[in-house]
Amino acid sequence: MKSTQDAMTFGHTRAKRQKLSDVIVEDVKRWIVAERKQPGDRLPNEKELIELFGYSKSTVREALKALEVRGLVSIRTGPGGGAYLQQVSVDHASEPLRNFLHFHHLDGHHIYQLRKVLEPELAVSVVGKLTPEQFERLEANVRLCTIEPTNEDELRTQREAELAFHTMLAEACPNPVLSFMCRFLNDLLRDLVVYKKALDHHHFGEANVDYHTQLLDAYRREDAETVRRLMAEHMVDAEAHMHEMEAHIGAKHLLLPGGGQR
Repeated sequence: MKSTQDAMTFGHTRAKRQKLSDVIVEDVKRWIVAERKQPGDRLPNEKELIELFGYSKSTVREALKALEVRGLVSIRTGPGGGAYLQQVSVDHASEPLRNFLHFHHLDGHHIYQLRKVLEPELAVSVVGKLTPEQFERLEANVRLCTIEPTNEDELRTQREAELAFHTMLAEACPNPVLSFMCRFLNDLLRDLVVYKKALDHHHFGEANVDYHTQLLDAYRREDAETVRRLMAEHMVDAEAHMHEMEAHIGAKHLLLPGGGQR
């Protein structure tokens, strides 16, 4: 218990202005790192936390609730219940950041400025690491995107599938930071495409399928140089299509009643 107490209280002397429940949250996060805890490990129970920190039951419960909201713990009730560490999902980590950026009026250039740098690096990092199952999923993804859509829902599904191709590559990436950053950018781009309804662009879909098909072929040959070149070209091409779509949407908006046409 002593090591737990040492690890969970070395940040306990922080400024008194900090919310008490937040002190507990920060110390628990430090304890996870210091003790190299894993998903499924159990936190000290409520009574032990009260003794460790010397705070009231309500403050400890508030801290546990905050940890649960942040996705770091799951609270189980009944026999064997308590607070257990859990792996924070990509969606749980990504959504608050995307919500923050929604108020910064993003456009495709903001996203592709990073995507053009990161996607080629990620693409090369998974050369030789894709499993037969992952190849099957990627090939099924490409086949889906070759079907002619008959309505807006099918078109949206295809646009999202084109991004999912890149998410599948990110899932295979051995670098968790690079993987998260690329998945985060994909999610941002998906939000931008769906919210702006930048869907109906036939040439964009054809170009995506062509690049994805060539990338799959290069992956099967484990040709890292070609993978890097194709992904770099793909990102430049995709940015150009995105800019064209946004310009088209902006022009349509100006022609709508109340759209700002003078």
